[in-house]
Amino acid sequence: MEAKLPEKRNLFSVNYALTDYDAASDLLVEKAQNRVSFGLTALAVHGLIESVWDQNLNSQINKIDLIVPDGQPIRWALNHFYKAGLKDRVYGGKLTWFVLKKANQLGLKIYLYGSTQETLQKFKFNIQHQFPNIEICGVHVDRFRDATPEEDEEDIKKINQSGAHIVLVGRGCPRQERWVSDHLGKIDAVLMAVGAAFNFHAGNLKQAPTWMQDNGLEWLFRLVQEPKRLWKRYLFTNSYFIYLFLMHKIKHSLKFK
Repeated sequence: MEAKLPEKRNLFSVNYALTDYDAASDLLVEKAQNRVSFGLTALAVHGLIESVWDQNLNSQINKIDLIVPDGQPIRWALNHFYKAGLKDRVYGGKLTWFVLKKANQLGLKIYLYGSTQETLQKFKFNIQHQFPNIEICGVHVDRFRDATPEEDEEDIKKINQSGAHIVLVGRGCPRQERWVSDHLGKIDAVLMAVGAAFNFHAGNLKQAPTWMQDNGLEWLFRLVQEPKRLWKRYLFTNSYFIYLFLMHKIKHSLKFK
Protein backbone atom coordinates (compact mmCIF):
# COMPACT_ATOMS: atom_id res chain seq x y z
CA MET A 1 0.00 0.00 0.00
CA GLU A 2 1.33 3.41 -0.98
CA ALA A 3 2.19 5.64 1.96
CA LYS A 4 0.09 8.80 2.03
CA LEU A 5 1.26 12.33 2.66
CA PRO A 6 -0.03 13.38 6.08
CA GLU A 7 -2.29 16.33 6.73
CA LYS A 8 -0.56 19.59 7.59
CA ARG A 9 -1.35 22.40 10.00
CA ASN A 10 0.19 25.86 10.07
CA LEU A 11 1.81 26.70 13.41
CA PHE A 12 3.16 30.26 13.60
CA SER A 13 3.85 30.26 9.82
CA VAL A 14 5.34 26.74 9.45
CA ASN A 15 3.33 23.91 7.87
CA TYR A 16 3.82 20.95 10.20
CA ALA A 17 2.86 17.41 9.24
CA LEU A 18 0.51 15.56 11.58
CA THR A 19 2.36 12.27 11.65
CA ASP A 20 4.21 9.78 13.82
CA TYR A 21 7.44 7.76 13.62
CA ASP A 22 5.99 4.79 11.76
CA ALA A 23 4.00 6.75 9.20
CA ALA A 24 6.81 9.23 8.54
CA SER A 25 9.48 6.54 8.19
CA ASP A 26 7.25 4.44 5.90
CA LEU A 27 6.75 7.45 3.63
CA LEU A 28 10.44 8.32 3.58
CA VAL A 29 11.58 4.79 2.79
CA GLU A 30 8.99 4.47 0.02
CA LYS A 31 10.20 7.72 -1.56
CA ALA A 32 13.80 6.55 -1.12
CA GLN A 33 13.17 3.23 -2.88
CA ASN A 34 11.83 5.14 -5.88
CA ARG A 35 14.66 7.68 -5.68
CA VAL A 36 12.23 10.57 -5.44
CA SER A 37 13.75 13.93 -4.53
CA PHE A 38 11.95 14.45 -1.24
CA GLY A 39 12.84 16.60 1.77
CA LEU A 40 12.30 16.25 5.49
CA THR A 41 13.19 18.38 8.45
CA ALA A 42 12.58 17.58 12.10
CA LEU A 43 11.91 21.13 13.27
CA ALA A 44 11.90 22.00 16.96
CA VAL A 45 11.21 25.36 18.64
CA HIS A 46 14.58 26.82 17.67
CA GLY A 47 14.06 26.23 13.95
CA LEU A 48 10.46 27.41 14.06
CA ILE A 49 11.35 30.71 15.72
CA GLU A 50 14.32 31.29 13.41
CA SER A 51 11.91 30.93 10.49
CA VAL A 52 9.47 33.40 12.09
CA TRP A 53 12.27 35.95 12.34
CA ASP A 54 13.61 35.33 8.81
CA GLN A 55 11.04 35.32 6.00
CA ASN A 56 13.53 33.99 3.47
CA LEU A 57 14.26 31.02 5.74
CA ASN A 58 10.53 30.57 6.28
CA SER A 59 9.96 30.26 2.55
CA GLN A 60 12.80 27.77 2.25
CA ILE A 61 11.56 25.62 5.13
CA ASN A 62 8.00 25.54 3.82
CA LYS A 63 9.31 24.20 0.49
CA ILE A 64 10.41 21.05 2.35
CA ASP A 65 7.93 18.23 1.77
CA LEU A 66 7.68 16.90 5.32
CA ILE A 67 8.17 19.09 8.41
CA VAL A 68 7.74 16.95 11.49
CA PRO A 69 7.12 18.24 15.04
CA ASP A 70 10.47 17.64 16.73
CA GLY A 71 9.83 18.84 20.26
CA GLN A 72 7.07 18.42 22.82
CA PRO A 73 6.15 22.15 22.82
CA ILE A 74 5.44 21.91 19.07
CA ARG A 75 3.28 18.83 19.65
CA TRP A 76 1.45 20.47 22.56
CA ALA A 77 0.73 23.59 20.50
CA LEU A 78 -0.58 21.59 17.52
CA ASN A 79 -2.79 19.55 19.82
CA HIS A 80 -4.00 22.67 21.65
CA PHE A 81 -4.89 24.78 18.62
CA TYR A 82 -5.92 22.04 16.16
CA LYS A 83 -6.89 19.10 18.37
CA ALA A 84 -4.35 17.16 16.28
CA GLY A 85 -4.29 14.16 18.62
CA LEU A 86 -0.51 13.71 18.35
CA LYS A 87 0.54 11.17 20.97
CA ASP A 88 4.26 11.92 20.69
CA ARG A 89 6.66 14.31 19.02
CA VAL A 90 8.67 13.11 16.02
CA TYR A 91 12.23 13.64 17.20
CA GLY A 92 14.87 13.67 14.47
CA GLY A 93 17.25 11.32 16.24
CA LYS A 94 14.63 8.67 16.86
CA LEU A 95 13.11 9.07 13.39
CA THR A 96 16.57 8.53 11.90
CA TRP A 97 16.78 5.17 13.68
CA PHE A 98 13.29 4.19 12.44
CA VAL A 99 14.33 5.04 8.88
CA LEU A 100 17.65 3.19 9.17
CA LYS A 101 15.94 0.10 10.53
CA LYS A 102 13.56 -0.01 7.56
CA ALA A 103 16.32 0.90 5.10
CA ASN A 104 18.34 -2.01 6.47
CA GLN A 105 15.54 -4.46 5.62
CA LEU A 106 15.64 -3.21 2.01
CA GLY A 107 19.41 -2.87 1.66
CA LEU A 108 19.25 0.83 0.80
CA LYS A 109 22.21 3.14 0.28
CA ILE A 110 22.84 6.00 2.74
CA TYR A 111 24.95 9.13 2.21
CA LEU A 112 26.14 11.18 5.19
CA TYR A 113 26.46 14.91 4.57
CA GLY A 114 27.77 17.36 7.17
CA SER A 115 29.45 17.44 10.58
CA THR A 116 33.12 16.71 11.33
CA GLN A 117 35.35 13.88 10.16
CA GLU A 118 35.46 12.38 13.65
CA THR A 119 31.69 12.45 14.11
CA LEU A 120 31.08 11.00 10.66
CA GLN A 121 33.49 8.13 11.30
CA LYS A 122 31.74 7.26 14.58
CA PHE A 123 28.28 7.61 13.07
CA LYS A 124 29.23 5.49 10.06
CA PHE A 125 30.68 2.77 12.31
CA ASN A 126 27.55 2.66 14.47
CA ILE A 127 25.25 2.45 11.45
CA GLN A 128 27.28 -0.39 9.93
CA HIS A 129 27.36 -2.22 13.28
CA GLN A 130 23.62 -1.92 13.90
CA PHE A 131 22.40 -2.17 10.30
CA PRO A 132 24.76 -4.43 8.29
CA ASN A 133 22.57 -4.48 5.16
CA ILE A 134 22.88 -0.72 4.69
CA GLU A 135 25.59 0.52 2.36
CA ILE A 136 27.19 3.84 3.33
CA CYS A 137 27.78 5.00 -0.23
CA GLY A 138 29.39 8.34 0.59
CA VAL A 139 30.52 10.68 3.34
CA HIS A 140 30.96 14.44 3.08
CA VAL A 141 32.66 16.44 5.82
CA ASP A 142 31.05 19.85 6.32
CA ARG A 143 32.97 22.85 5.01
CA PHE A 144 31.25 24.97 7.70
CA ARG A 145 30.62 27.60 5.06
CA ASP A 146 28.50 27.91 1.95
CA ALA A 147 29.82 25.95 -1.00
CA THR A 148 30.85 27.83 -4.11
CA PRO A 149 28.64 27.16 -7.18
CA GLU A 150 31.38 24.89 -8.53
CA GLU A 151 31.71 22.98 -5.25
CA ASP A 152 27.94 22.61 -4.98
CA GLU A 153 27.68 21.27 -8.50
CA GLU A 154 30.39 18.72 -7.69
CA ASP A 155 28.62 17.71 -4.46
CA ILE A 156 25.35 17.13 -6.33
CA LYS A 157 27.13 15.07 -8.96
CA LYS A 158 28.88 12.90 -6.35
CA ILE A 159 25.71 12.21 -4.41
CA ASN A 160 23.69 11.32 -7.51
CA GLN A 161 26.47 9.12 -8.88
CA SER A 162 26.73 7.29 -5.54
CA GLY A 163 23.24 5.88 -6.02
CA ALA A 164 22.17 7.13 -2.59
CA HIS A 165 18.59 6.46 -1.62
CA ILE A 166 18.75 8.64 1.50
CA VAL A 167 21.01 11.57 2.39
CA LEU A 168 21.25 12.27 6.11
CA VAL A 169 22.10 15.96 6.53
CA GLY A 170 23.68 17.12 9.79
CA ARG A 171 24.70 20.75 9.34
CA GLY A 172 22.92 22.31 12.29
CA CYS A 173 19.73 24.34 12.18
CA PRO A 174 18.98 26.33 10.04
CA ARG A 175 21.90 25.61 7.66
CA GLN A 176 20.69 22.08 7.06
CA GLU A 177 17.14 23.22 6.29
CA ARG A 178 18.44 25.73 3.76
CA TRP A 179 20.60 23.01 2.18
CA VAL A 180 17.75 20.50 1.90
CA SER A 181 15.38 23.12 0.47
CA ASP A 182 17.94 24.31 -2.08
CA HIS A 183 18.70 20.76 -3.30
CA LEU A 184 15.17 19.48 -3.83
CA GLY A 185 14.83 18.50 -7.47
CA LYS A 186 18.61 18.42 -7.88
CA ILE A 187 19.43 15.31 -5.86
CA ASP A 188 17.50 12.12 -6.64
CA ALA A 189 17.15 10.92 -3.06
CA VAL A 190 15.37 11.57 0.22
CA LEU A 191 17.09 14.46 2.01
CA MET A 192 16.71 14.37 5.80
CA ALA A 193 17.74 17.36 7.93
CA VAL A 194 18.25 15.63 11.26
CA GLY A 195 20.86 17.80 12.95
CA ALA A 196 21.76 16.57 16.40
CA ALA A 197 21.09 12.95 15.35
CA PHE A 198 24.67 12.86 14.05
CA ASN A 199 26.15 13.72 17.44
CA PHE A 200 23.73 11.55 19.40
CA HIS A 201 24.20 8.45 17.25
CA ALA A 202 27.95 9.01 17.05
CA GLY A 203 28.02 8.95 20.85
CA ASN A 204 29.26 12.54 21.19
CA LEU A 205 26.23 13.68 23.18
CA LYS A 206 24.06 11.92 25.70
CA GLN A 207 20.31 12.00 25.25
CA ALA A 208 18.08 13.36 27.96
CA PRO A 209 16.32 10.84 30.22
CA THR A 210 12.93 9.77 28.90
CA TRP A 211 11.04 11.67 31.59
CA MET A 212 12.74 14.92 30.55
CA GLN A 213 11.98 14.26 26.87
CA ASP A 214 8.33 13.51 27.62
CA ASN A 215 7.92 16.69 29.65
CA GLY A 216 9.55 19.04 27.17
CA LEU A 217 12.72 19.49 29.21
CA GLU A 218 15.27 18.12 26.75
CA TRP A 219 16.40 21.69 26.06
CA LEU A 220 17.46 21.98 29.72
CA PHE A 221 19.46 18.76 29.52
CA ARG A 222 21.22 19.95 26.37
CA LEU A 223 21.82 23.38 27.89
CA VAL A 224 23.68 21.77 30.80
CA GLN A 225 25.80 19.83 28.30
CA GLU A 226 26.59 22.80 26.03
CA PRO A 227 25.91 26.02 28.00
CA LYS A 228 28.18 28.37 26.05
CA ARG A 229 26.73 27.37 22.68
CA LEU A 230 23.07 27.05 23.60
CA TRP A 231 22.17 29.59 26.31
CA LYS A 232 21.32 32.44 23.92
CA ARG A 233 19.39 30.12 21.62
CA TYR A 234 17.15 28.83 24.38
CA LEU A 235 16.75 32.15 26.17
CA PHE A 236 15.47 33.98 23.12
CA THR A 237 13.76 31.29 21.05
CA ASN A 238 11.97 29.56 23.93
CA SER A 239 10.78 32.90 25.31
CA TYR A 240 9.50 34.01 21.91
CA PHE A 241 7.71 30.70 21.39
CA ILE A 242 5.85 31.22 24.68
CA TYR A 243 4.99 34.77 23.56
CA LEU A 244 3.62 33.54 20.22
CA PHE A 245 1.65 30.79 21.93
CA LEU A 246 0.01 33.26 24.31
CA MET A 247 -0.74 35.81 21.57
CA HIS A 248 -2.23 33.11 19.37
CA LYS A 249 -4.32 31.82 22.27
CA ILE A 250 -5.66 35.31 23.02
CA LYS A 251 -6.57 35.91 19.36
CA HIS A 252 -8.16 32.49 19.16
CA SER A 253 -10.21 33.17 22.29
CA LEU A 254 -11.40 36.59 21.04
CA LYS A 255 -12.34 35.11 17.68
CA PHE A 256 -14.84 32.73 19.26
CA LYS A 257 -16.39 35.13 21.78
